[in-house]
Amino acid sequence: MKTTISRRLALVLGAAIAASGSIAVAQTSSKPIRFVVPFPAGGTADILPRIVSEKLRTTYPGGVVVENRTGAGGNIGAEVVARAEADGSVFLVSPPGPIAINHHLYKSLAFDPTKWVPVTVLATVPNVLAVSNKLPVKNVAELIAYLKANPEKESYASQGNGSTSHLTAAMFMQLTGTKMTHIPYKGTAPALVDLVGGNVDVFFDNLSSSAQFHIGNKIRILAVADDQRAPTLANVPTLNESKVPMEAVTFFTVVAPPGTPAASVAAMQKAVAAALALPDVRQKFGEQGAEPRGWSPEQTGEFIRRESDRWNKVIKSANVTLE
Repeated sequence: MKTTISRRLALVLGAAIAASGSIAVAQTSSKPIRFVVPFPAGGTADILPRIVSEKLRTTYPGGVVVENRTGAGGNIGAEVVARAEADGSVFLVSPPGPIAINHHLYKSLAFDPTKWVPVTVLATVPNVLAVSNKLPVKNVAELIAYLKANPEKESYASQGNGSTSHLTAAMFMQLTGTKMTHIPYKGTAPALVDLVGGNVDVFFDNLSSSAQFHIGNKIRILAVADDQRAPTLANVPTLNESKVPMEAVTFFTVVAPPGTPAASVAAMQKAVAAALALPDVRQKFGEQGAEPRGWSPEQTGEFIRRESDRWNKVIKSANVTLE
């Protein structure tokens, strides 16, 4: 009898040790961690994960590599992650497109965004209404009047078809009764280059990317698409203050391939949240106009569902579809 009990106890203890060991391996695996960013280098989508990845190298001895896999509104990089081995070594770090928007836009995708395993939200960043210095307007009211007097003659840039900048502009035109010509780019950086150069007229960009050019008088930010003014641009009104009742916030989310173990997800969320709490990280995010988050997987999943529903309504009302 005692021998049987001892054997059972040994089995239970062995299982517990094995379980705890698997968690430890998930947290400290020597395999390199890959952060796949589905947009080009230089924009906010690329800068934020690089700031965080530097702080994760002590937690993940194999290192953390940021890969830019661009194209198709973020779908190419997302497909890479969706097809990756779900072993906790590969994560998609992305703006809303391939996480909460693209399945409402595209007729078919090579991955199912509803199957992502939520990890955390790195940050949220308000969009801003930025215009070229060549445009003869100083505020939102003047811009609306100018666009109405010149329908479809002026252009607006976006980070790509179906991006938040594209959809935010569509929302703006709906609310104001204006029409502009859409010019999609492959990410934030090339769009900003053309806005600064006067080759495109309007850009609903992330605050973090555009603020420095506004401060340097290379473009003009007319309004912030948030519920309150941005601390870094205290003199710039919100769109609500400018009589255009709309808000548009970009979020940067970490998700994992379908089937990724809960232990790996929990370990990454904990590591990212710890990095986001560091003073120097918060300072660098603040310089980008980004509000650090570090939410739990549960909070992140609920947030993604709400944002997906919100942008789906914009897509349907603006009748935006992509092949």
